[in-house]
Amino acid sequence: MEDGVKVKSGEPVMVNGQLLRVCIEPPRPPRPRSRWFFRGLLFFSLLLNVLWFFGGGYSEPAATEVILDGEAGAADRIAVISFSGTIGPPFTERWLRLLKRAKEDETVRGVVLAIDSPGGFVADSHQLHRRIRELAEKKPVYVSMKRMAASGGYYIAVAPGTEGRIFAEPTTWTGSIGVIVPRYNVAELAGRAGIKVEPLVTGPLKDSLSPFRDLTQQETTVWDAILQDAFDRFVGVIDKGRSDLDDAAVRKLATGQIYTARQALENHLIDEIGYQEDAVAALAARLGLKVWETFEYRSTPGLVDALLGVWQREPSIAEQLAESAIPRAQYLCSWLPVISRE
Repeated sequence: MEDGVKVKSGEPVMVNGQLLRVCIEPPRPPRPRSRWFFRGLLFFSLLLNVLWFFGGGYSEPAATEVILDGEAGAADRIAVISFSGTIGPPFTERWLRLLKRAKEDETVRGVVLAIDSPGGFVADSHQLHRRIRELAEKKPVYVSMKRMAASGGYYIAVAPGTEGRIFAEPTTWTGSIGVIVPRYNVAELAGRAGIKVEPLVTGPLKDSLSPFRDLTQQETTVWDAILQDAFDRFVGVIDKGRSDLDDAAVRKLATGQIYTARQALENHLIDEIGYQEDAVAALAARLGLKVWETFEYRSTPGLVDALLGVWQREPSIAEQLAESAIPRAQYLCSWLPVISRE
């Protein structure tokens, strides 16, 4: 066969004395990208299952201990647990685990709670308060307030009881003692837009707090009782946690007002104006420590967290609206509802 000779597919040609038939296959179409996507998804799923199987199920990564001050490796240690942000899922569970860890660690002689929170859910604040009380029964617990320790943040600050001491920075805001259930009323706006909401309910309170109508007298009575129950509990924990305040004095302060550090000191809501290092030094002096190590628990994301983080997304507006429509009582220094992100 001579060079440059064109042949058609299926046409016989002579090559080196042999008769051959040339078959030219058409180019294969490219494989759809969706196959690679599903293969990647399958691999990701298998990897998670392997990690789950050999790891005994997913659990949050253990918190690391970061030395802040003092003598590294000292036999006596003071732990710092930071409560930063809104009190609610998923942080509540992490804080509960840290409190348990500090309680069970025999090398930890005392604990400082570094609080920088506007508060949060009533239930979560009370869960933390209970565990802090249990910790304080075993070892001394002091509090260091940062930018803000208001409402639920103050609720947990008084948990160490009369044996504890509360330090607040000069610029700290605290107080905001009270309960709030956020609610919007768009009945008039809905009427102007021609929107008529007619839910099918089994009782007059089933759609209570609906933003598309005014509260009835029955609903007002019911929710007043719910708020009062949470409010009385808030007053009670302060009464028990502050030796210079009784029930009447607390109720006088519990208007929802925010107090500056100096105002809080004057009203016996805190014990001293100072910083975290002052709280640590005071705790060490109470324990009679000459040498100690101060460290802080810090959580870092593990492999599973990193893998899952790739697939996480921000909740849609519809999801946020649906979440905010769920009634929740809050010890919160804000009129906006907390959006839970579990």
